[in-house]
Amino acid sequence: MDLIKNKASSAKVETEKRPAHEQVYQTLKAQIMFGDLVPGQPVTIQGLTDSLGVGMTPVREAIRRLISDGALVFQGNRRVSVPLLSAGDVEQMIFARISIESELSCRAAANMNSADIDNLERIDQRLDRTIADGDVSGYLHLNHTFHETLYSYADAPILLDLTERLWLRFGPSLRVVCGRFGTQSLPDRHKDIITALRAKDAKMAAKATAQDIEQGMELMADALTDG
Repeated sequence: MDLIKNKASSAKVETEKRPAHEQVYQTLKAQIMFGDLVPGQPVTIQGLTDSLGVGMTPVREAIRRLISDGALVFQGNRRVSVPLLSAGDVEQMIFARISIESELSCRAAANMNSADIDNLERIDQRLDRTIADGDVSGYLHLNHTFHETLYSYADAPILLDLTERLWLRFGPSLRVVCGRFGTQSLPDRHKDIITALRAKDAKMAAKATAQDIEQGMELMADALTDG
């Protein structure tokens, strides 16, 4: 227990050491990725400043970075919004995600041991509970944690950075889809990924990852078209 407390304390200290603009960037990034900011809904820079309880300068710097990431668009009159995705956007994201994330899974498979896979499976079990409970927020966070944890073993920081930028772009729309149709309608090939990892079959892990991405993103595309 002391070790856990020490780790939590260390994480808090590390966060507090970050510059204000970095803290604001990470906070807004999470709000965007997990759909707290609705696609297409404009928010004012002053509104973000008030809600975050920080100065205007770190908010402006964070927004500048998020616009560069493609996670926000400037609408003028000191307003920004999460961009709405078109069918073409989703089609490109499917291609990019499958290309990059399948490679990350393939590389991770070569580096993971049994304990690593056990940990990934525990995350997936918690994810299953959020699906059964209809817990949209819990699903979004744990689904991201599952993939982030898996890809962290790939030892490929450039690919990881590209993946994070893609997740920033489709995350808000995924929240909309979950809110409209519920979590139980979402496909989940995580168990296929885990099976492949235990078999030390990198190609199978890559294929299962591609199927997981394709099915989820196509469901999103259909939902956005119907909406």
